[in-house]
Amino acid sequence: MKRFPEALLKQLQKRQENAALRELPPTFSGIDFASNDYLGFAQSSKLFNAAHQFLIQNGYTSNGATGSRLLSGNHPLYSMAEQTIAHFHQSESALIFNSGYDANLGLFASVPQKGDFILYDELCHASIRDGIRLSHAKSYKFGHNDCEDLEELILRYQNQNATIYIATESVFSMDGDTPDLEKMVQLCERYHAYLIVDEAHALGVFGEKGEGVIQSQNLQDRVFARVMTFGKGLGCHGAAILGNQTLKDYLINFARSLIYTTGLSPHGLATIHIAYQQLLTDAPSRANLRSNINYFNQQKQLLGIHSLFVRSKSAIQCAIIPGNEKVRAIARNMQAQGFDVKPILSPTVPQGQERLRMCLHSFNSEREMKDILHLFLNLEGF
Repeated sequence: MKRFPEALLKQLQKRQENAALRELPPTFSGIDFASNDYLGFAQSSKLFNAAHQFLIQNGYTSNGATGSRLLSGNHPLYSMAEQTIAHFHQSESALIFNSGYDANLGLFASVPQKGDFILYDELCHASIRDGIRLSHAKSYKFGHNDCEDLEELILRYQNQNATIYIATESVFSMDGDTPDLEKMVQLCERYHAYLIVDEAHALGVFGEKGEGVIQSQNLQDRVFARVMTFGKGLGCHGAAILGNQTLKDYLINFARSLIYTTGLSPHGLATIHIAYQQLLTDAPSRANLRSNINYFNQQKQLLGIHSLFVRSKSAIQCAIIPGNEKVRAIARNMQAQGFDVKPILSPTVPQGQERLRMCLHSFNSEREMKDILHLFLNLEGF
């Protein structure tokens, strides 16, 4: 069928006119400053082979039946992996979802009820916002990392019958910054609210063993739920929601993104299990990543270009370059120099906040980091 709805065609044309049309990028083999593979686990043949051997040694040689976990898809490896995750994160329970998007969608769509309120950081990830849209609760955003604004909203919407849920991230995916989580926990305790923290970009990066920001600040027993996504620091597919057993029981019964989807394959579950074991033992990769983050921030200061960047102590480093055309041109220039770096365009970020988003990894060298930062000195307008 060649016909296409006119209204949809106009939306595509508008994106094209604004230089904001999204396209699937070609494979790029340059120096990696684009992927979320912070520890190199996604390219680890050791991890892949260990997961395969684990399946064989434990007699899981067939793929097993596919289907929802509530029907035929609840492979025995789910229980093993969830116990591993819960123990690692000092949580009463863990429930695996197929992705971080599915986890946030299921959590926010099912837990807050009609008459409740969701207060969320204005820069929360699309998966959180989409889950909120599916919820029957009312929702209001607060200023980015602004605890004063958050408290004002709590006081405005607090009443005896409503439950308040507060949503934030421990490391924001487009800025790389971290909120004052201790203060947020205190606000929740003071006003009897429930804090939900997405730790997608903290797993493997923060904490003595890569546990994330919440555990590094010893707050794990004071938050309602954490979302741990495996596609970044662990280099594999899936995510888990951490919380008490009652939350797990509730999600099994009401989270539609869990109930009505096919479970992960045994190899995927084995990879999650092995990735957590590797996170425990691979101290050199974690140390290299922390060292690289410190070095990159030091070099920004030495070169006098730190003001271009959003302040970040994480693996996500963003230089604000307003204008879709301009940031695209600069990204192409850097790609031509052999660096895999991606422009982030509006409407993914607000207009005027377009940026080059660079991700640091344990395997990046100091020479690579210095060279890419030196490119900023030669760009027009810098």
